[in-house]
Amino acid sequence: MVQREVEIVEYDPEWATLYREEKAKILAAVGHLAVAIEHIGSTAVVGLGAKPIIDIMVGVNRLSDAQECMEPLGSIGYEYQLLHGATMPDRRYFRKGEPPKEQHYHLHMVEKGSEFWKTHLAFRDYLRTHPETSRQYCELKRKLASEYGSDREGYTEAKTSFIESIVAKALNKLI
Repeated sequence: MVQREVEIVEYDPEWATLYREEKAKILAAVGHLAVAIEHIGSTAVVGLGAKPIIDIMVGVNRLSDAQECMEPLGSIGYEYQLLHGATMPDRRYFRKGEPPKEQHYHLHMVEKGSEFWKTHLAFRDYLRTHPETSRQYCELKRKLASEYGSDREGYTEAKTSFIESIVAKALNKLI
């Protein structure tokens, strides 16, 4: 599989609408097991440039509930990514869409209240309330996208220390 270049685009207000529409589809499919659904990632922060992928976090009571969600999520276009379960055993990861032909979604199913849940919301909320930090993050992402090209793992890894520092601030765990 050929890796696409990491592309950071300007913020698009349509991302919030796409999230709301997708959330309704997810609720229709697995609402009986989903206890919360959140828009996370850079597309959830007004004004922040991002890869044009809508990240959605679905909270369940028990991670084992994800097994029951696989078929219904598949019926609305989500493909479970088994390989990612080995690297992040505390979540179940699904993808939908094939850019550039169609809108792309990443769905992260985790236990509500888990470390993954808390840190992703803390990071998003910090960026939403600290525009200067959001601007710095966008600059970093653009720089790293240019440096790493289609090396998505390298790009993601290079952002880690910045993200961890913001999560620490957001959770009042100053480093």
